[in-house]
Amino acid sequence: MFELSKDHEDFRQVVRQFAEAEIAPHVEKWDAESHFPTELIPKMGEMGLFGLVVPEEFGGAGLDDEGPFTYLCLAIEELGRVDQSMGITLSAGVGLGINPILTYGSQEQKEKWLPDLVAGRALAGFGLTEPDAGSDASGTRTKAEVVDGEWVVNGSKAFITNSGTDITSCVTVTARTGTRENGKPEISAIIVPAGTPGFTVEPAYRKLGWHISDTHGLTFENCRVPEANLLGERGEGYKQFLKTLDDGRIAISALAVGLAQACLEQSVEYAKQRTAFGKPIGAYQGVSFQVADLQVKVEAARLLTYKAAWLKDEFEAGRRSMQEVKKAASIAKLYSTEAAVEATRIATQVFGGNGFMEEYPVARFYRDAKILEIGEGTSEVQRMLIARGLGLEG
Repeated sequence: MFELSKDHEDFRQVVRQFAEAEIAPHVEKWDAESHFPTELIPKMGEMGLFGLVVPEEFGGAGLDDEGPFTYLCLAIEELGRVDQSMGITLSAGVGLGINPILTYGSQEQKEKWLPDLVAGRALAGFGLTEPDAGSDASGTRTKAEVVDGEWVVNGSKAFITNSGTDITSCVTVTARTGTRENGKPEISAIIVPAGTPGFTVEPAYRKLGWHISDTHGLTFENCRVPEANLLGERGEGYKQFLKTLDDGRIAISALAVGLAQACLEQSVEYAKQRTAFGKPIGAYQGVSFQVADLQVKVEAARLLTYKAAWLKDEFEAGRRSMQEVKKAASIAKLYSTEAAVEATRIATQVFGGNGFMEEYPVARFYRDAKILEIGEGTSEVQRMLIARGLGLEG
């Protein structure tokens, strides 16, 4: 059975100390100004956070049989406990930026892009979602065709994380590259370097939450890249990104656990300090029972998340099936993200009027939480996948 080792827990403490020292003192200001702290990324790279699942050959940790994906989830959880935006920056930087190139890239592509991404000298994005294609990713309208030995890309992408920073090096995008014999679109993945003519990064979104995270729409107008920038085999882009999303769901689950843990800790502390009618509010069952329920949700979410992470590591070691990982990922993502949203509701209620004030972190967490139920596959999609696994949906 899965169990976090002493090394895992020691690593957790290292990341927690980093988050509390480097992020916590600045997060309120960064959030208010929607500032992306570019200077923090190389520091995370120096700690090895971007290289946890990467072989030593490309500058990674080379953990292999030591549970590398579990280590990544621990890092995401601990960053997310202090700030969700920095948690998703790591999650997307590895799962959506590094992972597709690491898993499907040629040796030349890996050698070109991975060392800088692992070191935190650069970030990469993942262009799947479009203005009219979200949950139905197969409905992508972005097109690419080969002309004179180059891919010519036309279309647009929406809600792309890490796509417009000063250190963004590339974005991997899905595009229609033809039509199959059955009439369905052939979808391939193509690496588009930042700064390529015809590749426009739109102004940053005004978001409900994740204010510190870098998020942009992208436009491609006759954007030309070498034919060798095809990632993996032609026509396999849709399958590649579906597999990438399985990993991402576990990572988002870890991010949700970090948020729920923060809400629990802050609710307990506040309930002990805040008094009403001559007693700490935690002495009243109306408060204490809600916080007790929150403790249950945190524990359940953490167990589901790290079971899924363990299965992912076991799959990479050849000891578990991909189907087990997919099932566990959907279950963990569904439960943990909905638990996180509920955790913020409980926390802001415990804090009362103060919970509505931006000077208290629970207000920021309340805003940050909702996207967890949407990104990397909505709760509805997770329920559909779980039901399909039970043979209840076609």
